[in-house]
Amino acid sequence: MGLDKKIVLASGNKGKVREFVKMFTDLGLDIVPQTELGVGDVPETGTTFVENAIIKARFASEITGMPAIADDSGIEVDYLNGVPGIYSARYSTLDDSKNYGADSTDENNNLKLLDALKDVDDALRTARYQCILVYMRHAADPTPIICQAAWEGIIMREEVGDNGFGYDPLFWVPEHNMSSAQLDPEIKNSMSHRGKALRLLHDELTQLYQK
Repeated sequence: MGLDKKIVLASGNKGKVREFVKMFTDLGLDIVPQTELGVGDVPETGTTFVENAIIKARFASEITGMPAIADDSGIEVDYLNGVPGIYSARYSTLDDSKNYGADSTDENNNLKLLDALKDVDDALRTARYQCILVYMRHAADPTPIICQAAWEGIIMREEVGDNGFGYDPLFWVPEHNMSSAQLDPEIKNSMSHRGKALRLLHDELTQLYQK
């Protein structure tokens, strides 16, 4: 019995959905956002990107009975021992007990990061975006496919650029001598953490679905 080519994506983000649909069209895979299937969000209780991606994929698969793909991503700053990390999206409301609110904004997250690094030398402001993608054949899949990719950069001292989102205006890309928020979208996709992880997952699913 072949694998179901209808796959639930554990996200309702329209931009992310378009990206995944485009990447896997050539394999004949039907990527459906979980919001179209009545799947809500699940608490991300893991302490790593891998754990949280698995939690999201497993939950979506349990509810729908379909194979699932999930991602978890964020930015790690070396000087801060990997913070914001898994809390990147809600960094500005994170407290000392690792509790966080739902009202964070990109602007507030960036302001908090700038404040945390205000006295840090340029040479110590290294950081990277991380993306973990998980594919599960079913909710009890004991060997999920896990793809990981990173994008190295440096945290700037002020925001520059209008493209992108999240920490992009603060993320300096040395190869192009500009921030991520200044990059052409096609160039960004060719080198970004998510773009690289998507290509790795495409290779894995090509082998899986074309056996």
